[in-house]
Amino acid sequence: MDENYLHTCFASTGEIASIKVIRNKQTGLSEGYGFVEFFSHATAEKVLQNYSGILMPNTEQPFRLNWATFSTGDKRSDNGSDLSIFVGDLAADVTDSLLHETFASKYPSVKAAKVVFDVNTGRSKGYGFVRFGDDNERTQAMTEMNGVYCSSRPMRIGAATPRKSSGYQQQHSSQGGYSSNGPSAQSDGDSTNTTIFVGGLDPNVSDEDLRQPFSQYGEIVSVKIPTGKGCGFVQFANRNNAEEALQKLNGTTIGKQTVRLSWGRNPANKQFRADFGNQWGGPVYYGGQTYDGYGYPLPPPYNPTIYAAAYGAYPVYGSHQQQVS
Repeated sequence: MDENYLHTCFASTGEIASIKVIRNKQTGLSEGYGFVEFFSHATAEKVLQNYSGILMPNTEQPFRLNWATFSTGDKRSDNGSDLSIFVGDLAADVTDSLLHETFASKYPSVKAAKVVFDVNTGRSKGYGFVRFGDDNERTQAMTEMNGVYCSSRPMRIGAATPRKSSGYQQQHSSQGGYSSNGPSAQSDGDSTNTTIFVGGLDPNVSDEDLRQPFSQYGEIVSVKIPTGKGCGFVQFANRNNAEEALQKLNGTTIGKQTVRLSWGRNPANKQFRADFGNQWGGPVYYGGQTYDGYGYPLPPPYNPTIYAAAYGAYPVYGSHQQQVS
C-alpha cells in the first residue's frame, strides 16, 4: 500500500487534501496504515460511512476506517481547523495548479489547493479549498484575497468546514458572524426538516451563487430563489449537514449582502402546503387579506422579505406551483 494506491481508492470524492502512508523508519516499508485528509468534514464523514468494511480494491483486506487523532505537536489552529479556506465563485477554467499559484505567489505557506469537480460531468462546481501551513497567512488571505481575480472572475473567500467537535460551533470569519446560541441556531423541532431559509439575499445572486457556499457542507437537493422576494431556500439531503450549514453561514456575506439564516418550512409536511399559488407573479387577494403565493396571509404593509424572514415560508409544491427562477 502506498500513497498512489490510496489516492486511487478515494479519488472519486474529488476532495483529497493529502495522503500519508506510515512507513518503518529503518526498512521504509509500509506499516499497514495511513491517513487521508479531505477538504471538508462532510466528505470525510461520507467516506467513513460508505467505505468502512468493504474490500479494498484488488485485495481481500477490508477497509478499517476511523477518525484520526492528532498529537499536541501537530500544527493545527487553535479552533481545530486544518488551516484551510473555502474559495467560491471560481471560473470554469480554474484548475488546481492555477488556484495554488494564485495563493502561493503571495503566501509561501500554502500547502495545497483543490478545485472540486462534479464526478458525473467532470465540470468544476465553481468552488475549491486552499490549505495553509501558517494560521496568520490563512487569516490574511481570508481578507486580502476576497474579490481578487482568479482567471476571469473575482473569488469569494470564506471559512472552510472545521473538523467535527462536540456540537456545532459558530466560526467567526472576516465576514462576521453570529454566536451559535442565537435564535437561528435553535432547532425547529422537526428532525426531518432539511430546508434553510436565507434572508437578506442580494438580488443579484443566482441559484448557483447561492448553492456554492452551502455545497461544502453536504449534498444539496435543491436551491430556490423566488423572484423579487429578497430571499432564498436551500434544501439538504441530510439534516446534520443542514444544521451545520445554518450554524456556520449565518451572518456571512453572499454576494454583497450579509444573510440571515433560519429553518424554512418542510416541503414534506403537507399541513404547510398551500392549496393555491399565484401563477401570475403578483399577490392574490382573498377576503381583503393579501397572499404571496406561499399560502400564508401577509401582515400589512405588504413586505414579502420581512414576512418570509419571520415565518420561514417555503415555495408551494403541488398542483398550483409558485413560479420561481
